[in-house]
Amino acid sequence: MGFIETLRERGLIAQITHEDELREHLKEAPRTAYIGFDPTAASLHVGSLLQIMTLRRWQQAGGRVVALVGGGTVMVGDPTGKSELRQMLTPETIAGNMVGIKKQLEHFIDFSSPSRAIMVNNYDWLGKLNYLEFLREIGPHFSVNRMLTAECFKQRLEKGLSFLEFNYMLLQSYDFLHLYRHEQCTLQMGGDDQWSNILAGMELVRRLAGGKAFCLTTPLLTTSDGKKMGKTEKGAVWLDGSLTSPYEYFQYWRNVEDSVVGNSLAYFTELPMTEVNRLAALTGAGINEAKKVLAFEATRLLHGKEAAEQAAAAAQKLFSGGDGAGGNEPEVLLAASEFGDGMGVLDLLVKAKVVPSKAEARRLVEQGGLAINGEKVDDIHGKIVRSDFKDESGCLIKKGKKHYFRLRLSN
Repeated sequence: MGFIETLRERGLIAQITHEDELREHLKEAPRTAYIGFDPTAASLHVGSLLQIMTLRRWQQAGGRVVALVGGGTVMVGDPTGKSELRQMLTPETIAGNMVGIKKQLEHFIDFSSPSRAIMVNNYDWLGKLNYLEFLREIGPHFSVNRMLTAECFKQRLEKGLSFLEFNYMLLQSYDFLHLYRHEQCTLQMGGDDQWSNILAGMELVRRLAGGKAFCLTTPLLTTSDGKKMGKTEKGAVWLDGSLTSPYEYFQYWRNVEDSVVGNSLAYFTELPMTEVNRLAALTGAGINEAKKVLAFEATRLLHGKEAAEQAAAAAQKLFSGGDGAGGNEPEVLLAASEFGDGMGVLDLLVKAKVVPSKAEARRLVEQGGLAINGEKVDDIHGKIVRSDFKDESGCLIKKGKKHYFRLRLSN
């Protein structure tokens, strides 16, 4: 099955340009495609996973991958979906972030040969641009009136769009032109919120280079309240195992909303669509079986089969009523000096970052959602003392029905 057919089958195409022409273009393999990632942190998170999987599928179909890390564009900041100007990062921070991102991409993409995949930093060419020359070459091909109608600018226009950010579309478009000229890249892909930027780049390639260029965007996967997937109460779900452990990663997928299970299986696993459709059709208690498969397959792709099996076993042990997960649940360290002889349960929950505030800790206890070492806690004035820590195993905190934390004291 070809690349476009695979994406169609899995519901992974939101918008695409010149589809028939692209199909013919892809018959003359191998072709090169790229997706950009902003190095705003040392790790990518689940919000980037759909694009990573798209590149993986492109490579599996025989295509060559260019993973672009926006060391140059991140200095400007993409206004898409942002209500405020992004924080500026130093070149040193960006370089460090790129190292981490490359390691995460290597779990999904084969970088063993430049004919298979390369990673590039757009600062290498954007940083050398002469501003006047850039304006003269690129500026005439962009209509300000049209740019202002783009979705990526609309939200920021209401609160104030800086001229710095207004340049972002031009710079991203120039990336496509540069990669077309130097890497024979003819397809840019990304999330559907990037459609305006990607389309502008394609048009620039066709106008200035007279070449074939194409755009493809994937759907935005959101929760029932319209928020992008990839966040939890504790923050982003990172692809770096030292920031989000394999167990936490497994639990994230295990606990996604029922409404996104079917799409998640299609997007984030490599299960055949016959199996995806079977699992997605399950209802009632059966949907939990689908979530277990989703969690295992997603964790296996990122962290490997062994880590996925350990996380699944740990989750099963907790679910069946065991008092621990063999050390696989999220571990929280609290300084012994800070703990002293004991600490109020509400203060402890906040200090251990089990909940973000004392008010939420109070609600958790009052609603019967807290257990410590298997015992339900119903007193908001209760206190946790050192005897609650079981030797080396620490203290097991259960929040709600599914969330566990292993609290240990450090010297």
